[in-house]
Amino acid sequence: MAKKDFYEVLGVNRDASDDDIKKAYRKLAMKYHPDRNPDSKDAEEKFKEVKAAYEILSDGQKRAAYDQYGHAGVDPQAGMGGGGAGFGGFDFGDIFSDIFGGQRGGGGGGGGGGGGRSNVYRGSDLRYNMEITLEEAARGCEKQIRIPSHENCDVCHGSGAKPGTQPKTCTTCGGHGQVRMSQGFFSIQQTCPTCHGSGKQITDPCHKCHGAGQVKTHKTLNVKIPAGVDEGDRIRLSGEGEPGQNGGPAGDLFVVTHIKKHSVFERDGMDLHCEMPISFATAALGGEVEIPTLDGMVKVKIASETQSGKVYRVRGKGVKSVRGHDVGDLMCHVIVETPVSLTERQKELLREFEAISQGDVATHNPRANSFMDKLKDFFG
Repeated sequence: MAKKDFYEVLGVNRDASDDDIKKAYRKLAMKYHPDRNPDSKDAEEKFKEVKAAYEILSDGQKRAAYDQYGHAGVDPQAGMGGGGAGFGGFDFGDIFSDIFGGQRGGGGGGGGGGGGRSNVYRGSDLRYNMEITLEEAARGCEKQIRIPSHENCDVCHGSGAKPGTQPKTCTTCGGHGQVRMSQGFFSIQQTCPTCHGSGKQITDPCHKCHGAGQVKTHKTLNVKIPAGVDEGDRIRLSGEGEPGQNGGPAGDLFVVTHIKKHSVFERDGMDLHCEMPISFATAALGGEVEIPTLDGMVKVKIASETQSGKVYRVRGKGVKSVRGHDVGDLMCHVIVETPVSLTERQKELLREFEAISQGDVATHNPRANSFMDKLKDFFG
């Protein structure tokens, strides 16, 4: 089972201050403490997760190692890197490399004999959730986003060592970044638990980056949103993810679009839907009404004797396809509005109209007449 991200466990951002981390820990520790939840195994497990996360993130050096290498940076037993599927802390990619003399993608050296190999791994991909309006999604736009990033420490210039000192060759792996273990028939290579594959040890770490060689910062990116994007669409920004390890390429940043709820329109693919209230008189006699679109007001002709629920289609007033030149339609759903706040004269005219209509219900109110016939049949 994949280990949970320590920042997610505490519910803080990756750029959270030490005080923010401490406050989050105290709040969650009180919530899940076993004394407060004596019969809850779930609470006990969550308390352990919170405690483990705080132990790493409250320590500057451990936090820096975790930010750069993930769980492998703070767990001596974590022998896996990159994309290999592990078992018992070992990487099957290394096992087969040793047996058949092959090389893993991204490796920096030879695979056989006593030669060492640099663990060069691609950085992780990141996700950014962006909320945009329906108008921005339909027309396209350009947005600026600010995301956490890493850059080489300006004090040690990326070495991780205190100015005036140099990293030393790792005494555990001899600078190879790997340790070799024999297990029966297999000769198994594992990422060095001391240097985490770098081949070097920093005995006197830089006071600013705590030996990580990088410091956290923020960067601003311009994101072009193409016209027609829909809920959940992803925009890929190559190389804007987390930095790689040991000189590996950076991951990608995926911007995921979320469309805000609109006050007038609802979207269904390329089509838009809206309600079109019309008066009792317009529904009966017909007429012309103005309705809004994303491009301005348009006029729609209403046929006489229009009933509630009828849909009028306005072609080409929907949303453009993000992958082509097709444009959806605007679907107007008619709602016949019952008049309110009537004057005495209006009430009098309606009573007169109702009395006249009752003389020939089958002609003037066919649906009501049909309904009454069904009731007679139902009750025999």
